Amino acid sequence: MTHAVGSGPVSPELEIPEEARFRLLVEAVTDYAIYMLDPTGHVASWNAGAERAKGYSRAEIIGHHFSRFYTEEDKATGLPRRALSIAQAEGRFEGEGWRMRKDGSRMWAHVIIDPIVSPEGRLLGFAKITRDLTERVEAQKKLEQAREALFQAQKMDALGKLTGGIAHDFNNLLMAVLSSLELMRKRLPDDPKLLQLLGNAVQGAERGAALTQRMLSFARRQDLDAAPVDVRLLVTDIKGLMERTLGPAVSIAVQAEGDVRPAVADANQLELAILNLAVNARDAMPCGGAITIDIRERSVESGDQGLAPGPYVCVSLSDAGEGMDATTLARATEPFFTTKGVGRGTGLGLSMVHGFAEQLGGGLRLRSEKNVGTTAELWLPVAEAPVEAIAQVEATGAVAAGPRQLTVLAVDDDALVLMNTTEMLQEFGHTVIEAMNGKEALAVLAEHPGIDVVVTDYAMPQMTGAQLVSEMAALWPGLPVVLATGYAELPTGETIKAVRLPKPFNEPDLARALAEATRLLSRPQ
Repeated sequence: MTHAVGSGPVSPELEIPEEARFRLLVEAVTDYAIYMLDPTGHVASWNAGAERAKGYSRAEIIGHHFSRFYTEEDKATGLPRRALSIAQAEGRFEGEGWRMRKDGSRMWAHVIIDPIVSPEGRLLGFAKITRDLTERVEAQKKLEQAREALFQAQKMDALGKLTGGIAHDFNNLLMAVLSSLELMRKRLPDDPKLLQLLGNAVQGAERGAALTQRMLSFARRQDLDAAPVDVRLLVTDIKGLMERTLGPAVSIAVQAEGDVRPAVADANQLELAILNLAVNARDAMPCGGAITIDIRERSVESGDQGLAPGPYVCVSLSDAGEGMDATTLARATEPFFTTKGVGRGTGLGLSMVHGFAEQLGGGLRLRSEKNVGTTAELWLPVAEAPVEAIAQVEATGAVAAGPRQLTVLAVDDDALVLMNTTEMLQEFGHTVIEAMNGKEALAVLAEHPGIDVVVTDYAMPQMTGAQLVSEMAALWPGLPVVLATGYAELPTGETIKAVRLPKPFNEPDLARALAEATRLLSRPQ
């Protein structure tokens, strides 16, 4: 064979007719399902990509109607027939939706159907191209879920900061109210009516203090006495209290594994958390029912449940009540959100449990289905070793304020709290010097070397109480300090040499803290 000058040999593939080359190309494609339909919608050809995507071999599918790839829902609405009609009338059909594989699983498919028409305009059939987008759709779904989880985490963090800030301010207000009422009680005449009114005011302020503690619990800023707790024994001990609280229409069954290690918890707060969950379960069963409390040890793998890997004690409370829909369940732990109606709840029960568990390194998990019931799981870390207290020195019980007069430096940026703290200290017979912030306190100490003890607030601007304690420890080692705080926001891993005094406090609380500080932390003589 003679070739033209400058031309190479003819490739054997180029000698294959164009129609055959196109058929080979289509059949070799594996990323797209490409096949032909006859005018009635029956499969006339089938490539390797179609077999890979749909699961049918050529022998299994040729001659069958393409509607078998559609879901029952789409078949019921006539989508297969409508797709062919649109393709024939408009020259093209394009869409996305769920399609069925041979094994019964679903795939998210992008579909294009083009009509094949003869030169005379007669419909010969349809060319159908399908691309499997399932992986992309699932990846997008996971990304959206991650974004939603991040949004929820950011929202809860913002709510926690807002709630914690409000609660701290309320603590200071209640501190001023309660201490003023206590000082007023000593000066009122012996009038039963006045004393009753004063008692009502004190009860109201104390209820406000309890509400504030719930807010601080949600914000993970309450002062917790973390220690190893035998959860199974604790639940057994409070079962009678729960039965009396919930009433005779509700039965409680406790199930526990034989060997459950102690958990890291504040026993008093844990009792309150479990009681809160039980009350919620009762309220979800207006006609009564059964609550099952299950206690077992579980292990968490990396990233599972949003918890750090390791062993946990899981306390779950299950009811067969009204349950929650997905929207309500998503908001259940938000502060002040409640479905109980006006006057029946503060909306802080679940948020308190949520914050309490997270502050201890655990979590609260809720599962619920409308008209089926709810399961609340309280996850607490297993106490592998003795839990160290946040403060170096803990209170050892009620002690007397001490016989001798002291010179006390009182530090607080809130003028009302500072005034009432001073009044209480003076009631004990002590001499009080005031400071409104950390820098002012350091200046006072430098000018008055005879100060015996410092009572300071923690949350102060520019210099916190903890920073002030550190400065004083360097300059005046051994100086007794009482650190008043409404929540546990001390720096992680830092040991503060101070007696902790929870806010709001009264005269007996202050007296005990003062005596403890001077007894255990007194300077060398």
